[in-house]
Amino acid sequence: MMLLQASCSQLRQPRLHASAASPLLSVWRVQARQPGNARQLSDSVPKLPLHINGKAVDSKATEFYDVIDPATQKVLWKVPQATQAEMESAVAVSKAAQKDWAASSVSERQRVMFAFQHLIREDMDNLAKLVTQEQGKTLADARGDVFRGLEVVEFACGAASHLMGETMENVGKKIDTYSYRVPLGVTAGIAPFNFPAMIPLWMFPLAAVCGNSMIMKPSERVPGATQRLVELIEKAGLPPGVVNIIHGGHEAVNFICDNPDIKSISFVGSNSAGEHIWNRGNAHGKRCQINMAAKNHGVIMPDADPTHAVNALVGAAFGAAGQRCMALSTLVLVGSAKGLVDELVAKAKNLKVSGGFDPKADIGPLISRAAKQRVGDLIESAKEEGATIALDGRNVSVPEHPDGNFIGPTVITGVKTNMKCYTEEIFGPVLVCMEVDTLDEAIELVNSNPYGNGTAIFTSSGAAARTFQNQTEVGQIGINVPIPVPLPFFSFTGSKKSMLGDLQFYGKAGIHFYTRPKTITSLWSLDMDHSIRTTMPILGSK
Repeated sequence: MMLLQASCSQLRQPRLHASAASPLLSVWRVQARQPGNARQLSDSVPKLPLHINGKAVDSKATEFYDVIDPATQKVLWKVPQATQAEMESAVAVSKAAQKDWAASSVSERQRVMFAFQHLIREDMDNLAKLVTQEQGKTLADARGDVFRGLEVVEFACGAASHLMGETMENVGKKIDTYSYRVPLGVTAGIAPFNFPAMIPLWMFPLAAVCGNSMIMKPSERVPGATQRLVELIEKAGLPPGVVNIIHGGHEAVNFICDNPDIKSISFVGSNSAGEHIWNRGNAHGKRCQINMAAKNHGVIMPDADPTHAVNALVGAAFGAAGQRCMALSTLVLVGSAKGLVDELVAKAKNLKVSGGFDPKADIGPLISRAAKQRVGDLIESAKEEGATIALDGRNVSVPEHPDGNFIGPTVITGVKTNMKCYTEEIFGPVLVCMEVDTLDEAIELVNSNPYGNGTAIFTSSGAAARTFQNQTEVGQIGINVPIPVPLPFFSFTGSKKSMLGDLQFYGKAGIHFYTRPKTITSLWSLDMDHSIRTTMPILGSK
């Protein structure tokens, strides 16, 4: 796979370390150097190829999406809307490759994952720079993006223990029953823009180690990290065709939903897209896991460690420019804890907003101009509906990048549950603040919100923490932990309107999502019963 990177004048970071095996990285440094399979448009912006059967495939598409550096507005490359024939080719290749791959031993598949995780570690800096270039998040945050995905690959290295079945001898006279898990076949993953490395790594490594093949459709806004990761897993020994990449927008999504050879869909993104995929995919008999929007509440009790609580909220609300489905975007102050707002505002003011390659940056740009406009409009709506803008980041100045999609930390107080800034996921560096008198009122507020990805409580009371964890109807709860995303030996257990499907991402639930049980009942006897029985067999009888 080959990909032209931005010119040196566009980059705000040290050169990447290229390797002979990766044209994607070797072409990063000089704009004039062209990848062998990437054809140029008349404006000298390179096209990104598809990745099918282990090869870069130039698309015959007539429609392309611009991949734009959100800090500079420069077009990095163009992503094709793959043609119908190209997408069908990718599925045909996946279907053929999956049969041989499923026949390989689980030990062999695990060895590929061991090699893959080693290559990710070696390529960590390059992957992080790709993420920052396309998505805009700070380089430190981009490394975290890659690392949290790497942890899923590490979990996949031990998948065999979770693929084991069950057995029972003598369920009837000389009759044994045993079950084991088998792959689904061709699967598909549709990834969002906000975690270009982590979310694809939630998907194709687990699908592959379970014996499936996968069609990956990365976000058309941030395709580079997925392309590079697929290069690396093939270098690790994954056979060509087991993971293929198609690009595109709605047409590609609908193709995945409709194609009869694709057996499952994994999706992370907005509710509008997720609900569409759920309905259309289910209508075509597909298994779906759909993780969507959130409105996560951080509850601060009066007895909380104030410094820890405020610092945790500042990081969880404004990190990644608020573009996390587990961001703590709503602060619930209980009783006298409302006095912490001034300290929170003061610390938020000290965060540096800049391009992602600035080593001192705390917050990078939003993904697009449209996203910046939407976040700004939601801030304005809060003011119009009677809330107070205690800290307004809409006019933040970033002299080095005057065209960037920047919004600084914003704190809104006096927010009510009927306000648009509360009812909608803002997905920006905006913290809305609400006040209640008691823990019971805080729990009621959290539970009345339709979303259920995560929540957190900050307290020094074990009784309060236990009450909160037992009575809160949210899938993931932090106790003095601001972003309670479980490590991959658990599963990502978002709930309510944040999740569709009952088999979650990664962990044991992820293994179960990418497999199905097969149960065998067998009779072996040297003295077979030759009688004819027309009644229901009762295996446990004498």
